[in-house]
Amino acid sequence: MDTSVQLFDPQKLLDLAEARMPFGKYQGRLLIDLPEPYVVWFGQQGFPKGKLGDQLRTIYEIKANGLEYLFDPLR
Repeated sequence: MDTSVQLFDPQKLLDLAEARMPFGKYQGRLLIDLPEPYVVWFGQQGFPKGKLGDQLRTIYEIKANGLEYLFDPLR
């Protein structure tokens, strides 16, 4: 088995489904419910540092690849 391959932690998906935007126009909204253009804007301007930036980057990848359905059972 190749130990260099990282497996996705399902707990991270659960945490992401519960995370809320801490500031700005969409303060209090679930990150998974942020409008795609807003998330794309962060992608262009630069994501915040730390956990929020990591979460927004993940949301960006999910939305850009049409994988929003992954959150349907978690809503």
